[in-house]
Amino acid sequence: MAWLFLIIAGLFEMTGVVMINQVHKNRNWKSITGLFVSFGASFLFLALAMESLPMGTAYAVWTGIGASGGAILGMILYGEPKTWLRVLFIAMVLSAAVGLKFIS
Repeated sequence: MAWLFLIIAGLFEMTGVVMINQVHKNRNWKSITGLFVSFGASFLFLALAMESLPMGTAYAVWTGIGASGGAILGMILYGEPKTWLRVLFIAMVLSAAVGLKFIS
């Protein structure tokens, strides 16, 4: 269950990153509320995951999902560069997160 909580936390982290961009574009209450709800849920699920996962592993996987997901969403939603090196390094971050799951 802890790994599921950690994945959910990472997905909310990705949503929070998108909401940061929305707040910069539209400074309205919907964007700001979405930002706080997304990051709040992310921290809640991270805390639930850390009840049984080591802190270092949980934090590394959470940040890996958030950073990689944010970069992928930036490429899909906002036209950020899609170079093969960028995709390679995102894949490396995700493979490191998977590796941490296998060794824990």
